[in-house]
Amino acid sequence: MVEDKELGEPTPVENVTELHEFQNKEGYIVDAADPGHANLKRARDGHTILLPQPSSDPNDPLNWSRVKKHVILIIISMTAFLPDYGSATGAVTLIPQAAVWHMTEDHVNHSQAGNVFMLGAGGVVVVALAAYFGRLPVLFYFLVLATATAIWCAAAQSFESFMAARILNGFFSTVAQGGGLMFINDLFFFHERARKINIWSAFIILSPYFGPLFAAFIISTQSWRVPFEVYIAETALCLVLAILFVDETYYDRRIPASDQPQRGSKISRLLGISQYRSRHLRNSLGEALMRPVKVILKPTVFLSSFYYLLTFAWVVGINTTLSIFLTPLYNFGPKQIGYFYFTPIVAALIGEVCGHWLHDFIARSYIAKHAGHFEPEVRLRAIWLSTPFMLAGLVGLGFALEDAYHYMVTSVFWGLYVFGIMITTVALNAYNLDSYPEASGETSAWINFCRTAGGFIISYFQVTWAQAQGTKTSFGIQAAICAFAFFIIVFLQFFGKRLRVMAGELKFHTS
Repeated sequence: MVEDKELGEPTPVENVTELHEFQNKEGYIVDAADPGHANLKRARDGHTILLPQPSSDPNDPLNWSRVKKHVILIIISMTAFLPDYGSATGAVTLIPQAAVWHMTEDHVNHSQAGNVFMLGAGGVVVVALAAYFGRLPVLFYFLVLATATAIWCAAAQSFESFMAARILNGFFSTVAQGGGLMFINDLFFFHERARKINIWSAFIILSPYFGPLFAAFIISTQSWRVPFEVYIAETALCLVLAILFVDETYYDRRIPASDQPQRGSKISRLLGISQYRSRHLRNSLGEALMRPVKVILKPTVFLSSFYYLLTFAWVVGINTTLSIFLTPLYNFGPKQIGYFYFTPIVAALIGEVCGHWLHDFIARSYIAKHAGHFEPEVRLRAIWLSTPFMLAGLVGLGFALEDAYHYMVTSVFWGLYVFGIMITTVALNAYNLDSYPEASGETSAWINFCRTAGGFIISYFQVTWAQAQGTKTSFGIQAAICAFAFFIIVFLQFFGKRLRVMAGELKFHTS
């Protein structure tokens, strides 16, 4: 906890916890030995201040056991794995689908575009509904509908039916991808969050590569429907795990433990009955629906989201169209395409391992040099490391595809780009969460929306663009856009804090 704005005295540990965990002008106070902070609860190391300060209520998610917290984190991460996995499965099945439905592969790929767009739009709706109805019931109902629409995808008999199923599935499956930061913010302290975001982001970044990997091997001997049947099983598994192990994580620490609303039974929390009874203690429906709008109007959120649109769009574009490039260039069949997808998986895993230490190292180094203080803009330093990898990957991939480099060289360049985007994703999510912890869901949803919006746009013309100008030119322009976007990060590092102070706090009714 930090000092009170006007009195300069410690905020009480019990019952009162400001939703905005730090003062914009001062930054986080993470490590302080002065008497003014002596009464604050600390981590096991004895000096790291716990932000936010947990209450003494055992129902406070910050007080739950490490096992329970991490089980929920893994289930949320697994659920966040689903949307891009299901979406990218269609990047390989479009080849046999085009033959069955007597269409061009590019035409069938339009079902991808609608699905990808809904992955972003659905996340914004998720966080608005969760602010009113609660985290758990929104997760539950969306997963039920995601399972139903996954079944529809596999059973569709026409392209029109398949496309409708894909669009709806994208909307409902994105529940933990668009709103995952809500759970991380609810369950973990400030000094833990970057590592947990790294785990959650790894599932998201890996998912669009596992889909084509599995689908490519399956369709070499089976119908295109079988990969979607596997997707049904995965979605149903996440639904069952959510029912059994996930709990409502929202908790208002400003309310004394004795006055907290009744939690009710697990079934009542799962169905949203308990949360609905205590809805008067949270946002009204109108306030909940306006929260995403207020958040995207904050300059730092808008700029960082726009940066992500300009850099991540090419991930989706490459992933949804690469099989179209590889098949004629290297005479790859489904199995060879499947093997090729091991590259981004390995790259993302390396990025996850490096990021686990990198983001913490950057934060701890700054805190040690600045008397225990921390500024959110420090998170952006990691992007200085990731940007050269992204640029080299895109430029190299363009040359490799046009000049027919050995497929292993093409693979390396793709891996460089994926490694860079993994580091970038964690840095951006951590930056926005640190900047506006009371809007964890909304910042996550907008980052996710811009990620998928960029992919939605590029998937319509990635192939025709490359065929018209060549991959050297098209991928070179993509790299140039990423280089230009990097100046947004530099701008935020110099002026981000000033923009946050000028824009003021969100002052939401609840976090």
